[in-house]
Amino acid sequence: MPNGFHEVSFPLSIALETTGGPERRTDITQFSNGRENRNARWRDSRRRYDAGSGMRSRDDLMKLIAFFEARHGSLYGFRFKDPLDFSSASFGNSIASSDQIIGTGDGTMTVFQLSKTYSDVGGSAKRTIDKPISGSVFIAVDGVDVLSPDISINDAKGEVTFVTAPMTNAIITAGYEFEVPVRFDIERLDFNLSAFNAGQIPSIPLVEIKP
Repeated sequence: MPNGFHEVSFPLSIALETTGGPERRTDITQFSNGRENRNARWRDSRRRYDAGSGMRSRDDLMKLIAFFEARHGSLYGFRFKDPLDFSSASFGNSIASSDQIIGTGDGTMTVFQLSKTYSDVGGSAKRTIDKPISGSVFIAVDGVDVLSPDISINDAKGEVTFVTAPMTNAIITAGYEFEVPVRFDIERLDFNLSAFNAGQIPSIPLVEIKP
């Protein structure tokens, strides 16, 4: 991470009800004939969330205040588990070492970055996975699971390191659960307890941090 980051997770009880998802930026130029030109400003998407919708009790409020203070507001990033998109497998399915192709061996390379590909018949997008959940990563080479003594996983960077480089043209695949590196997108928490008790939900924006 380019600035300070704490390897701690946002309270799961709040995260499960959080709203949000991916955002992209596209420049669109309109021409006089009605046609348009579109150009992607960002190569990758960036995720935004609102944790306010996950607040259900005073206990949640106190957890959030403590977490916000410990991160010094937006100064330090942290891990956040997207309630919808947190696994290498399709939603509702168990992870498997064959879920995602993360590289092809060349006989020399020993370090491979975890990634997730989103695709359909029209196109695809590849997402770098920086924050796998510890103990959740399974790796296979040409369909054969690799045991832990032969690899190491950097849970802070999403890197898989082999003791021995995979052979040329060997397909490296991975299955895992992951979290998103984010920070608070506000500098002040502003709560009104009476309004909260009456059902008014505060806005607690979070934004994804890019390496």
